[in-house]
Amino acid sequence: MYDVYEIRKLFPMLSKGQLMQGKPLVYLDNASTTFKPQCVIDACDKYYTDMTANSHRGDYDLLYNMDKAVAESRKTVARFVDCKPEEVVFTAGDTMALNMIAHGYGVKYLKPGDEIIVSVAEHASCILPWFRAAKETGAVIKYVDIDERGVITAENFAKVVSNKTKIVSLAHVGNVLGTINEIDEIIKIAHKYGALVVVDGAQSVPHLKTSFKELDADFLTFSAHKMCGPTGIGCLIGKYELLEKMEPLMAGGGMNAIFKKDGTIDYLLPPAKFEAGTNNLSGILGFKAAIEFIESLGIENIHQHDVEMVSYAIEKLKGHDNVIIYNPDAKNGILSFNLKGIFAQDEATLLNSKGIAVRSGEHCAKILDNYLGTKATCRMSTYLYTTKEEIDIFVENLLNGGDILDAYFS
Repeated sequence: MYDVYEIRKLFPMLSKGQLMQGKPLVYLDNASTTFKPQCVIDACDKYYTDMTANSHRGDYDLLYNMDKAVAESRKTVARFVDCKPEEVVFTAGDTMALNMIAHGYGVKYLKPGDEIIVSVAEHASCILPWFRAAKETGAVIKYVDIDERGVITAENFAKVVSNKTKIVSLAHVGNVLGTINEIDEIIKIAHKYGALVVVDGAQSVPHLKTSFKELDADFLTFSAHKMCGPTGIGCLIGKYELLEKMEPLMAGGGMNAIFKKDGTIDYLLPPAKFEAGTNNLSGILGFKAAIEFIESLGIENIHQHDVEMVSYAIEKLKGHDNVIIYNPDAKNGILSFNLKGIFAQDEATLLNSKGIAVRSGEHCAKILDNYLGTKATCRMSTYLYTTKEEIDIFVENLLNGGDILDAYFS
């Protein structure tokens, strides 16, 4: 039974009466980062209180136990996204993972005239690494159109893909409009042309059941902090044969078998090949705990709850002509909106004064403005602990705030 009120008791940020601007906190910025349940905090602390040791650096019990814990965490991630443990590379987060692919595969294999397909809806982390790869290799950036709902459809993708397409880099779920793109069909089409597909799962893996194997994606990336886990830890999931071919982004201790004075280097096999230096070990333990927490609730239940909360908000905002909703058909935990004639940051600042946390700005999708018809929006995003009462407070203060801001600026 999914009981949001019982779930909230497990989160210190929610259970201890946190205030913002002297008001009870209403946190609606979960697409940016999520709160952490006590079990995740305890798992991170356990490394520092009971398990402190490096990994792959010696032959004593503490280190051996740490190695086992990292291996178990890798297996947990693999189970959660349905891949092999050896296909799981721990990274500092989604951004690092995407850069690793662009550098390690793109720069190594792209040639002048090769095509990289992205969309205007992509987060900077899903597009800027490919800008750099294109500049370094002479490859060409192409854009697939998004439809009137903001969705990247297989039909539109088929119009732009060609025999020159080598890389497709797209989010499964958009971080501004929350649209669920037709990524499974896009992957099938891309593979017919021999192109590899990089799926940015930052906004999808925390909310939707994801099978790397069934999607048949070539790479999948995501971050722990958007799914109740710690900051500074995430994953690059890659088909093993592609990881073998990739160059590592970083070189250093722990990722090589041997190196010589003449510059000869033999790398270890993946995933160790990509994990130079000391991993975020406490973060890895917290990541495992976060996944187990989500599994205990059921990812399908979390998605259903997200849809219910956003649908409830949209229904309450309908009929108010001063509210612009940019994704009225939202089927995920993201709602982008503005008040007519009011700058997004002013809206967010006013909501902050009422204890309500939303995001404002371009949301790192800086070339989506022509589609939206505005440079900045406010974004409200829910997660597994959001309540209808919080949505009520948000809606009431947004509508009342519009009147206050109109009077102020008139």
